[in-house]
Amino acid sequence: MEPLLYILIIGAVAGWLAGVIMKGFGFGLLGNIIVGIIGAFVGGWLVPKLGLPIGSGLGGQIITAVIGAVVFLFVVKLLRK
Repeated sequence: MEPLLYILIIGAVAGWLAGVIMKGFGFGLLGNIIVGIIGAFVGGWLVPKLGLPIGSGLGGQIITAVIGAVVFLFVVKLLRK
C-alpha cells in the first residue's frame, strides 16, 4: 500500500508543479496525479536519453516527474491547436 501512496503523492506534486510551470493547466487533484504519473514515465524515459544527472531519492524522482509532465503538457498544448 505504501508504494501506491508514494506514487500518488509524487504524481500530485509533479502534476501541480508542471501545471504552475506551464500556466493555464490546472486539472484538479485527480488530473494532477494523472499528469504527474504520466510525467514520471515520460521523464523516466527522457532524462537518461538526455544524459541529465538528476540524482536519486524523493527529490530526484519529483524533478524527473516534473520534467516529464512539462514535456507531456507541452505536447498536449501543441495537439490542442
